[in-house]
Amino acid sequence: MSTTSILFQNTTLGPTELQNHIVMAPLTRSRAIGNTPNALMATYYGQRAGAGLIITEGTSPSPNGLGYARIPGLFHEDHVRGWRLTTEAVHAKGGKIFVQLMHTGRVTHAANLPQGAKVMAPSALAAPGQMWTDANGMESFPVPHEMTEAQILEAIAEYASAARLARQAGFDGVELHGANGYLIDQFFNTATNQRKDKWGGSVENRIRFAVEIAKAAANEIGADRIGMRVSPYGVFNGTVADPAMDDLYSALAHELTNIGLVYMHVVDHSSMGAPMVSPTVKAQIRDIFKGKYILSGGYTLARAEADLAAHKGDLVAFGRQFISNPDLVQKLKAGTALKTPDDKTFYTPGEKGYTDY
Repeated sequence: MSTTSILFQNTTLGPTELQNHIVMAPLTRSRAIGNTPNALMATYYGQRAGAGLIITEGTSPSPNGLGYARIPGLFHEDHVRGWRLTTEAVHAKGGKIFVQLMHTGRVTHAANLPQGAKVMAPSALAAPGQMWTDANGMESFPVPHEMTEAQILEAIAEYASAARLARQAGFDGVELHGANGYLIDQFFNTATNQRKDKWGGSVENRIRFAVEIAKAAANEIGADRIGMRVSPYGVFNGTVADPAMDDLYSALAHELTNIGLVYMHVVDHSSMGAPMVSPTVKAQIRDIFKGKYILSGGYTLARAEADLAAHKGDLVAFGRQFISNPDLVQKLKAGTALKTPDDKTFYTPGEKGYTDY
């Protein structure tokens, strides 16, 4: 390790002290049987507590947002008790952990939802393709119910409630998932939001849902414990770029700065074959947003050090490397070869490919 290394130095994230600049990115792993966090998940996260910050897998703030089979929730007391196992395991090893709140919106199927829950989205437009359901195997995405004003306000309140429950469960903070074509991003994107009311159309209207969620969550737990993940120019789950995209993320960065959010986490999956994220929009977010900037997307040790040194960001997220290398931080420090993850076990229940690396 170089004596000038930034990556392994301690740092802060609002009131949260971090042991290094390395973030474990959110990774869906589908081990929450009955959508409830469990002891196996606590073992998994505890094994990876060498990260400066762990961001959990996407966790639904609502019964309506449980898009994938076996993803966890955070909307009742069983979830709080289950997640407390994880936060205690991470804190016992000196780590810090935020929960990622992910409402999947239209990216779900009724077979993955509890009884009484509803597939809903900004507009009644089905996502392209199919998804896995434990009950029936692969199923095509249904046409979602177009959310009413009351349902939009209810969803905002669910995020705020989940933020409060996150603190009760021992989390150091929350990340609002505004990326990858899930509900918040569905409001941002013209391919998924064709509303004519105050929640659609103009840039101001399309960011309103995200801004109101951030405000409501901040009122519950403080803005300095909240971040937001975004994916400008992403195409996941049927999203598309539009001519106002740079303006939208600039406006969003202004609003999140005014609220006082502690970070923005910018997704760039171009290393995995996704379209390149405009350097312009990255630079605009970096310039406008006054909190921390989390870099992500196919990082190596050398590139992470270079981008931190060049002040392109403040923290660096590593994703799949953490799946097969629970001791990733130690390996990066020592220059040890990394194990390759088994993608056949990314979303399967049980220990194999999860806690046995």
